[in-house]
Amino acid sequence: MNTARDALSPTVHLIDDDEAVRESLALLIGTVGLRVVAWADPRAFLAGFEREGIGAIVLDVRMPGISGLNVLDTLVAEGVDQPVIMLTGHGTVDMCRRAFKAGAAEFLEKPVDDEALIEALQQAVRQHVHLRQRTQTDRAARERLQQLSPREREVLALIIEGLSNKGIARALELSPRTVETHRAHVFEKLGADSLAQLVRGYAALVNAPGTA
Repeated sequence: MNTARDALSPTVHLIDDDEAVRESLALLIGTVGLRVVAWADPRAFLAGFEREGIGAIVLDVRMPGISGLNVLDTLVAEGVDQPVIMLTGHGTVDMCRRAFKAGAAEFLEKPVDDEALIEALQQAVRQHVHLRQRTQTDRAARERLQQLSPREREVLALIIEGLSNKGIARALELSPRTVETHRAHVFEKLGADSLAQLVRGYAALVNAPGTA
């Protein structure tokens, strides 16, 4: 269940203590091509599911032993980023409010409308895929940023501020030729082909915590 292939395939984790509900929802979700892993025990789910996987979580609110809201709190505390869709047969406004406040992506009442669940799941999976792509892009950018020397970082910051080579030379008390050399190294090390690409990829990271 925790193979590399599974981690890369969008997977829906379905947690509900009612076997009939698990089976019917698993069949429904499978009709749109999503892989489903069903769990009867929320504690077993917390202990065994792949945190690095891509997908979404469908979580029943009322289960024996530990409630779905407590499971949600645990997932949030652990930094799990898969979107969570809460299901309940006895929903209240307060319960709904608490679920959203805790970080739930959606809150649906049983009996679940098939189209509403599928739409919520597909949207949640798309959002999670995009989130992971952005995270990977940011991580790669941070790693490239670490390759710059302290002087190259200074040059990068001033490039992003919009200074010309002459302006950077004056600010850092360097010769324009030296600035041109540093600028070329910055573009090469960061893999940027244009000023727009450099600014778009690194403006938010230059002064971000942990990138100094």
